Order: sequence, then C-alpha cells, then structure tokens
Amino acid sequence: MLPAVAQPAGPGGLRDTIRQEIIARQLDEQISSRYPVGQRLRILDAGMGQGAQTLRLARAGHTVTGLEADPELLKAARDSLATEPAGIRERVRMIEGDGRETGVHFLPGSFDVVLCHGVLMYADEPDALLAGLARMLAPGGLLSLVVRNAEALAMRPGLAGDWSGALTAFDSDVYTDDHGVKVRADRLDAITATLSGIAAPLHAWYGVRVFTDGVPAGAGLPAAEELERLLSAEDRAGRVEPYRRVAALLHLCGVRRG
Repeated sequence: MLPAVAQPAGPGGLRDTIRQEIIARQLDEQISSRYPVGQRLRILDAGMGQGAQTLRLARAGHTVTGLEADPELLKAARDSLATEPAGIRERVRMIEGDGRETGVHFLPGSFDVVLCHGVLMYADEPDALLAGLARMLAPGGLLSLVVRNAEALAMRPGLAGDWSGALTAFDSDVYTDDHGVKVRADRLDAITATLSGIAAPLHAWYGVRVFTDGVPAGAGLPAAEELERLLSAEDRAGRVEPYRRVAALLHLCGVRRG
C-alpha cells in the first residue's frame, strides 16, 4: 500500500487528493491480487489528465502510456514528468489523443492494465469507448474504470440543503461538473452489463469520496494526522455497504476474459 499521501494536493485541493489516493489504494489492491509482486506491467492510462496515476505507477516500476486529448493537461503532465529521474522518464510515454483512438496507436492485447478514470461521463458513445479499451487488454488483464455515480447525485445538493436540486437529481443521470459542463453519470447495474458485454466482466467495485464530495473544490489539506484519519475513513467506507452505494464516484474493475 502507498503512504497516506503519495503526492501533494492536486489542482482540486483536498477533494482531488482524496480521489487520487483512494483510487490508488484500490487499484494497487487489484493489481497485487492478480500479478506477482515486482512484475513490471504494461499500463495504458486513457485520459490521464495531469498524469497523477501515470507517474505514480511509473514510480512503482511499471511501463505506462498516457493518452490525453486536452493539450493543456498533456503539457502539465509532460512538465511533471520532466522533473522525474531519468529511470522513471524512460518508463513513460505520453501521446496526444483520446480513448476512441486506441486502435490507431496500439495493437489489441498490448496492455496488462487499462485505466479510464473520469472520462466516460464526457463520451458521446461510452459503450464503444469501453469496448475499444477492453480490446487493448491482454487475456486476464485489468480494466480500471472510474465513473460518476448516478444513484448518488442527490447527495451533494441534499447535504448542502439544496432541496430543489436534490429532488431533481433523484430522477436524473446528468449533473454539472466543477467547470460548469453538463455531463452524464452512470449506474452500477448498467455499467456491469456493459462490462459483461465487452468480455471484461466486473470483478470488484468500490466507492470513492463517500464523506468528502461536498468539500469545496479548492479546500486545502488538513494536518497530516487528520488527513490520515480522513483517508482511512474514506478507504473503509468505499469498500462496504451501504456506504459505497452513495459514494460520489464508482471505481469498477473488470477482467478481460482469456
């Protein structure tokens, strides 16, 4: 398991730090349960953003390819990579492009692990995107997918006392992100069916940000000891019922059929 906080607070402050760290713990758990300790894996991070997970996995010894369509995010990721030691830089390849273009860049079965975190909500054809990513996996490979939880859309406005917003969210699969863009949320049952249909059936799932989704986007980090308690609470809640069902995000792990 990683230390309590592998990196300083990201651009989203506390909320982004919780997201990245909890996903990292869950992902490491799935990787360690499937592969021998010390095995260097081929990993694709489709929609890597500023490269938080890409760099973390490269530091762990894996060979990572990051795919990102936003030029500004790609530049930020490359700037971060440039500060890393040469041995880590050699294990990372960053490409401008999106998850729909995997067939252009890679052969089927090229990766042991494929990440698609915070991307599906912006996709016009999410099922086709997931099918393309699944084809990139070697038999037995792991697909790590992070989506907004449609069944919990009423939680943030409800806990903030926005009763009209909460009532509207109950019957919606659409929400407004932190940039003011209306995007889609997903339901566990629907994603489970999709993963089965693309030959990467659901193996495990977690909740992410059960208690801290209502924290202001730019909130800073508390003292280290308090942050560790917060992370421990989020980590535990994301693994057990009924808490994970009302998490802001779902982290779903599918395994490619052999």
